[in-house]
Amino acid sequence: MCSLCEPQSPVLSRRRLLGGGAVLAAAALGALPAFAKEAKQTSDIATPPNAISPDDAMKRIVDGNARYVAGNLDNKDFSAGRAARAAAQYPIAAIVSCADARVAPELVFDQGPGELFVVRVAGNFVNDDGLASLEYGVKFLGTPLVLVLGHSGCGAIDATIKVLKDGTKLPGHLPALINALKPGVEAAIAKKPQDLLAEATAENVRNNVRRLSTAKPIVGRMVAEGKVKIVGGIYDIGSGRVTMI
Repeated sequence: MCSLCEPQSPVLSRRRLLGGGAVLAAAALGALPAFAKEAKQTSDIATPPNAISPDDAMKRIVDGNARYVAGNLDNKDFSAGRAARAAAQYPIAAIVSCADARVAPELVFDQGPGELFVVRVAGNFVNDDGLASLEYGVKFLGTPLVLVLGHSGCGAIDATIKVLKDGTKLPGHLPALINALKPGVEAAIAKKPQDLLAEATAENVRNNVRRLSTAKPIVGRMVAEGKVKIVGGIYDIGSGRVTMI
C-alpha cells in the first residue's frame, strides 16, 4: 500500500515534530536573502570601496561623464577584477535609467562593472519594484548616491504626451507605463513650455527625485540622515553629456 494512503495517527510523535522542525529550520536558513550575505561581506571589509560620501560619489560620476564626452575613457578592460566581483559588489551610485538601448550608464559615467547599481525601465520612473531594488542598494550594498537619469528624445515620455494631448490608444500593458509617467508630463503640460518633450522629461525626473527623497521606510530616512543623496539629470544622446537638474 502507498505510504501516503496509510491511515495516520491524529497525534504526531515528538520525534516527528522535532524532525519536521529541523527541516523547517534548515529551509529557513537556506532561504535567507542573498543580500544578507552581501551585507556581511561588506561589513567584513575594513573600508569598503564605496564607503564614500554622497558628494564624493557625485564627483566620481560627473568626472566619469566628462571623460565619456571627451572620448577618454578610463575603463577599457572590463575583465579586470572579475574574480573579486564574484565575491561582493560595492556600487558607488544607483542609477534609475530608461530602458532605451542608447543609454548605457556604465559607459555614460565611465564606471566599471560592479560600480553602478542600475534599475532600468522605459521612462525611468520608480514604482514599488524599483523602490525595493533601490532599498536593497542603499541599505545592504552601501550605495551613497541615487541618480534618476532621463534622456533626450525619450519615446516613453513622447508617447505619454500623445496619450494625454491627442487621446492616442496604446496596446498591451503600455497604458500602465503611461499612468506611471502621467504626473510629470501633466506638470509640464501645465507650464505650456516651448519644448514640451524636453520639459516633460525634466519634470518626470524631478517627480521621481521627490518621491525617492521621502520614500518610506528606508530611502527617505537615509536621505534625512545624510547617508544617501538623491539627484536628477538629463542625458543628451547626441553629445553624451549629462546635465544635472
